[in-house]
Amino acid sequence: MKFKTDFLIIGSGISGLSLALYLSKLVPDEKLLLITKETLHESSTYHAQGGIACVWNNNDNFEKHVQDTLIAGDGLCNEKIVRRIINQAPERINELIELGVNFNRNANGEYDLGKEGGHSVRRILRVNDQTGQSVEKTLIENVKKLNNIDIREQWCAINLYVKDLKCHGAYVLEQKSEEIHNIASKSTILATGGAGKIYLYTTNPDIISGDGIAMAYRAGAMISNLEFYQFHPTCLYHPYAKSFLITEAMRGEGAILKDMRGKEFMEKYHPQKDLAPRDIVSRAIDAELKKSGDDYVYLDIASYKDSNFIKNHYPGIYEKCLEFNIDITKEPIPVVPAAHYCCGGVMAGINGVTEIKNLYVIGEAACTGFHGANRLASNSLLEGMVTAHECANYLSNNIPNLKVKEFPEWETGNAVPSTEAVIITQNWDEIRTLMQNFVGIVRSDARLKRALKRMNIFAEEIDYYYWNYKIEKNLIELRNLSMVAELLIRCALSRKESRGTHYNEDHPNRLKLARNSYIKRPW
Repeated sequence: MKFKTDFLIIGSGISGLSLALYLSKLVPDEKLLLITKETLHESSTYHAQGGIACVWNNNDNFEKHVQDTLIAGDGLCNEKIVRRIINQAPERINELIELGVNFNRNANGEYDLGKEGGHSVRRILRVNDQTGQSVEKTLIENVKKLNNIDIREQWCAINLYVKDLKCHGAYVLEQKSEEIHNIASKSTILATGGAGKIYLYTTNPDIISGDGIAMAYRAGAMISNLEFYQFHPTCLYHPYAKSFLITEAMRGEGAILKDMRGKEFMEKYHPQKDLAPRDIVSRAIDAELKKSGDDYVYLDIASYKDSNFIKNHYPGIYEKCLEFNIDITKEPIPVVPAAHYCCGGVMAGINGVTEIKNLYVIGEAACTGFHGANRLASNSLLEGMVTAHECANYLSNNIPNLKVKEFPEWETGNAVPSTEAVIITQNWDEIRTLMQNFVGIVRSDARLKRALKRMNIFAEEIDYYYWNYKIEKNLIELRNLSMVAELLIRCALSRKESRGTHYNEDHPNRLKLARNSYIKRPW
């Protein structure tokens, strides 16, 4: 079936929903179609616990936030972009408050600001340990009130349609009917998030498989800095606790990392100890586990805060851990590092503009230069809001130049229904294990080369399956996951140094000249 719309938004996290709200107000006579491959709320935003970084009181200033961000980014941030995003933070936060987000307040009625790793002062606005959930629900409620936004759930984008470096829309699978739609649009905006599912252990939900990055790459967009994949230091370790994050805010309130014998260890790795930047804490835990042979370390809040404090500040974590017979008011939490955030992505401006005309990328799928080699904690939701705002303003000012152009319908050819879905699940498991073991927190040239060689084999198998069997969501995700994993490895091999989240034991030093990595599809 053919569809026409003025703006096609792919993704329903903070970037996609915020963009829909902004555009609806700026261009009320234009049609907006927002699609998401699962339900609206299923996104990385919904699972974000910590909060949103913002200069909010007299104890802080923009320059402090800028410098903290630049230090975390380890020489690769674009300072102009950093300043533009951070300077907008109070305005964007006030918009969320007006929409209905109730950030925590203290007994005096003032906002109760938290502190996380890499921040020099308290500046994190939060809703207990469920900030993302609160923001997501509020945005969804407001988007659903608007008449010019058409929302389609369980619609999975397959490919962009690009001709002569102009994007005219996308081919999309409607999962329930198994029909592939042809959606023509004036502008297509990718707000698809990162790619955490390329790793075996991740804090991301299952749907985060690098779809936007892969689609943009196939269309001819430039990809940058994918080697900088941030691992969150503290993911709950339990055989049945799937992808559950333990917020960094807990360490901001005094929780301490300890080995399984109860010994603190972060003082050996950084002057800020447990509040060091995430890459340093993750590598420290990785080193301790390799040295001890243990499967996990402990995060201890019970020894430093009373029961009421813990339950009031971290109700979500408290309830989740109780499901696995872990009472965090009485005992430490077993944790391991897990893939968390993609600092690189599709090269894009702060307004989402890419080198492909009419294609825009915002949020985690984009590489704007804000995060550099390592994202500062709680800067991600901030970037999502600001880039959505900038993108909406740009699009609303360029409507006269845009036209909807139809393109050919999807051709199924001789594709037949799948009879060997086990190939998909097998390749999925092998790729994620390979990435975890060979392209994880600590890398080497030999492991990266082995990984690339094996990825070529996977790519061949997946390509054959893609062209010979009918399209389904799992196949779309596997194809994208495989491509992003390969791109990440190629970016990592090109970097002959250790910087930010990328650590290569064959190149342990940081080069004086900071450079970005770039990769583009050969034609």
